[in-house]
Amino acid sequence: MTKKTIALIYGGDSSEYEVSIKSGKHISGHLDRERYLVYEVLMKGSDWKVLFSEEKSYLIDKADFSFVIPDESGIGGKRVKFDKALIMIHGTPGENGLLQAYFEMIGMKFTTCSATVSAISFDKYACKCYLRDTGVKLAKEQFIRRGDSYNAYDISARMGLPLFVKPNNGGSSFGVTKVKHLENLNDAIESAFKEDESVLVEEYIQGREMTNGVYEYNGKLVRLPVTEIISNNEFFDYEAKYLGASKEICPAEITSELSERIIDTSHKIYKYLGCKGIVRVDYIVRGDEIFFLEINTVPGMTEMSLVPQQVRAAGMTIREFLNQLLG
Repeated sequence: MTKKTIALIYGGDSSEYEVSIKSGKHISGHLDRERYLVYEVLMKGSDWKVLFSEEKSYLIDKADFSFVIPDESGIGGKRVKFDKALIMIHGTPGENGLLQAYFEMIGMKFTTCSATVSAISFDKYACKCYLRDTGVKLAKEQFIRRGDSYNAYDISARMGLPLFVKPNNGGSSFGVTKVKHLENLNDAIESAFKEDESVLVEEYIQGREMTNGVYEYNGKLVRLPVTEIISNNEFFDYEAKYLGASKEICPAEITSELSERIIDTSHKIYKYLGCKGIVRVDYIVRGDEIFFLEINTVPGMTEMSLVPQQVRAAGMTIREFLNQLLG
């Protein structure tokens, strides 16, 4: 069997740079080397390089995303071209459509959603607007772009307290604040502006946090189990997500009817948006109501991350999952 040449890409330019590297390194250890010839690619700004060792790396030729392994003379060498890119960059440019647009331009296959879908999904407000007529339940929100005028009292009067303040473009790990008191709302908005040029203020929904991964294999959407997240902190922040300050129950201890409804909602969103590859959809469940929070089109893939837990709970190894994802 001819091996496919895979570019495993991690790094990026967001606050989740280190998490992306951990995701990439974890995935690298599970890729089937009998099926794939894997090269790890670290991206940071305009510095794109293939890592061979701590001392040795080769620059990516951005004209066609190839690279050259020099021969002994240092003049010639072997040019390596990739069959597919396995994108593990959380945040920009790997989750917001920028990298996908580049690959689409040069005709390179990749594992994530298209540039358009990635851009829509990464923009929390745009994604909610896109889903507003689907019947999927959504929390009330206030969208604020830098420079816009807003009234903290009016926001709290319309949506109550507590409120969640988030960077509109970005993950859910940095710049997110749960605001319990009106006098703290302005500071929370300014904190979110440190991560992005626009901010989303959302109503707080008291309920249980659930999340569910979904991907397509052989023309069918795979029904991964639902995970319940119980954070030791106020919400599922960076410490809870990556440093163990949470309890994740997979499969979630909920009725089979509720579990099926959450999975069906994930599949509905996946198909409606036109997603590709593995995505993870986050929810708050209040009674029998399922509220969409956000969609992650490059979900975390560290040892502790939620999708790997769901894959294992579904009876698969990470290697089997990656074989299905890469084809």
